[in-house]
Amino acid sequence: MRIVYHLGAHFTDDERLIRCLWKNRETLSEQGIIVPAPTRYRALLRDTAVTLKGRAASRDTQAVVLDQIMEEERAERLILSWDNFLSYPQWVIRSRRLYPAAAERIRAFTQIFPEIEAEFHMAIRNPASFLPALCNSQRGKSLDEMMGGTDPRDLSWFRLVEEVRTLNPEASLTIWSDEDTPMIWPEVLQAVSGHAPGTTLIDADDLLKDLMSTDGLERMRAYMTANPPSNVTQRRRIVSAFLDKFALSDQIDMELDLPGWDEDLIDTLTENYRNDIARIRAIPGVTFLDP
Repeated sequence: MRIVYHLGAHFTDDERLIRCLWKNRETLSEQGIIVPAPTRYRALLRDTAVTLKGRAASRDTQAVVLDQIMEEERAERLILSWDNFLSYPQWVIRSRRLYPAAAERIRAFTQIFPEIEAEFHMAIRNPASFLPALCNSQRGKSLDEMMGGTDPRDLSWFRLVEEVRTLNPEASLTIWSDEDTPMIWPEVLQAVSGHAPGTTLIDADDLLKDLMSTDGLERMRAYMTANPPSNVTQRRRIVSAFLDKFALSDQIDMELDLPGWDEDLIDTLTENYRNDIARIRAIPGVTFLDP
């Protein structure tokens, strides 16, 4: 068995992935892929990790925890998803870093099931839009309070991923850029669930439903039915073309305005983000999903 953790990050997924896989849990279960209800494991894993304090769980403890998570006797893959696995939003930025406890948190989760292989999957997002979203979620907290003196130009996704790999060298890690998600959504779902090629998932285009007008989505579906894409590249071109014409501007255009921010800062953050992506691609043991 493999345990698959989808880690978020915050403001990249909005639970779409786990909602889609949950809707398809019966189809996936036929392939040995188990998608338990989030209420069965989120608090349980958090509390178990705290109790263990970094120690490896005994086999009895592992059996008890697994029994609470899944009803099935066995599984090929067990899918767990929560954007708070690495941190609650209020602690995302500490010590002038993004998710400074991420590597230790991942290590703690692997210690709950030390004899079971683990995979970790996460989207990253341009700090130029990630930080405004994070700030908007911090009710009653100013930008300065949220940043704690951190210069946004010093925040690095590469550093986070590098630290995770260093402390968890045996864990498989898959990363993708949130900005690419509309183009690669089927590949993201397949990477996390591990379902067999050709598996039909219902509501697998819910992400596009949130980004595209109803008319545009219906036209795209009709076009793909009449002209089935022959490969991944062709499907992405079709999706891109319909998004260009029918995208909902309020969903695509992100508000990047924060006190003290200007275009130069946004450009710098975006350039740093691109550099982070290039460096993450080169980290051994990391799979990066490209569009």
